Amino acid sequence: MSSHPPVTWIKHPLAASDPDAAGGVVVQDGRIIEAVAAGQTPRTRVEQTFDASRHVLLPGLVNTHHHFYQTLTRAYSPALNKELFPWLTTLYDVWANLDEAQLALASELAMVELLMSGCTTVADHHYVFSGALEHAIDVQVETARRLGVRAALTRGSMSVGREQGGLPPQSVVQDEATILAESTRLIDAYHQRGEGAMVTLALAPCSPFSVSRELMVDSARLAEQKDVRLHTHLAETEDETQYCQKLFGMRPLDYLEATGWLSDRTWLAHGIHFNDDEVARLGQAGTGIAHCPSSNMVLGSGMCRTLELEAAGCPVGLAVDGSASADHSNLAEEMRQAMLIGRLRYSPSQVRHQDVIRWATEGSARCLGRSDIGGLKVGQQADLALFRLDEPRFSGAENPLAALLLCGAHRADRVMVAGQWRVADGQPLDVDLGELMARHNAAAMRLRRAV
Repeated sequence: MSSHPPVTWIKHPLAASDPDAAGGVVVQDGRIIEAVAAGQTPRTRVEQTFDASRHVLLPGLVNTHHHFYQTLTRAYSPALNKELFPWLTTLYDVWANLDEAQLALASELAMVELLMSGCTTVADHHYVFSGALEHAIDVQVETARRLGVRAALTRGSMSVGREQGGLPPQSVVQDEATILAESTRLIDAYHQRGEGAMVTLALAPCSPFSVSRELMVDSARLAEQKDVRLHTHLAETEDETQYCQKLFGMRPLDYLEATGWLSDRTWLAHGIHFNDDEVARLGQAGTGIAHCPSSNMVLGSGMCRTLELEAAGCPVGLAVDGSASADHSNLAEEMRQAMLIGRLRYSPSQVRHQDVIRWATEGSARCLGRSDIGGLKVGQQADLALFRLDEPRFSGAENPLAALLLCGAHRADRVMVAGQWRVADGQPLDVDLGELMARHNAAAMRLRRAV
């Protein structure tokens, strides 16, 4: 009796994002082993099939930036209707009370919410480390493994608190030696290399103005030494530009370059306020941009120059950002937002639905330094998202692929990660969603009461 995983044909989808896979894909042992042309049958001998004739087939979506813990402070009244800096200072006093039990629930809920939206690779930027949160990343690794999702986790940090002129309270600020030692421990313990990696680690000081210059420089050196990626927020608001000019006497990107971060090892969250020269420099360096349209709109931060950045040579990916600014963790919804705001900045002919799907898959994968995910090509990982068009919002739609964005798809019917189904009939497998939400809501209430 054979013990190898069955060869499975995801058969004849209604539509596929890759024309070469219009007849579906054949998967085995966690990888795509054949892309089937329209109307054809596989050359490979298949052992089982999944009828995808009512599904639109995409590669699993790839999220490039999030703050899982913020699912506990959605639509929080004291922080409503504020721009970035006052929004941050209001919420830091809440987040300073986070503990590991709350973070575990917040991370699980965020990962499940992303999975249900068709996302197979989740990224998180966690930078709040109080005495009660010493093992935050360990908790997230365990949660991702249990759920069976791919996770690009980052060891964030803050070393400049209010006493030094920064924004966060001192209770969530750490010294540089502790940050670097913990970063090294986590990379050695969890970072996986090569194709099919399920957990990767990156170094992610929160922002150039919430850590010291020394930590920026030392993080870049450690990332090169350990061959891991770098991530931070940059050029999110005009206030940030003015703050950096006042503090460092230079614009944010100049400071980034001065600390050794302007490279293809780095991907940046937001990346809104760059001038033409800076766009060219970013493209020449191959630095990635995590586009966060919903968050940028909620906080009134501005519109990312996605087309210019991509044309210059930057990988452009998509991200939901934290659930206290975007207030959701739904990457399918984020695709529609990216298309709409992109057309507002450019034109309908320049920001097509296919372009945005590319950002959410291949572009996002490139931001994370990966080519083994984000596509439907032979040899890539069997990470798939299948959407049905059987809700009233899709009724009458002629182009199934365009309908996902134009009509507002928000939930995948089926999601596969590394060849394993993780969502079926729109529901996460092996997760009691009602019970998770009840515990998560209780944790959110407990966190708010601690202020």
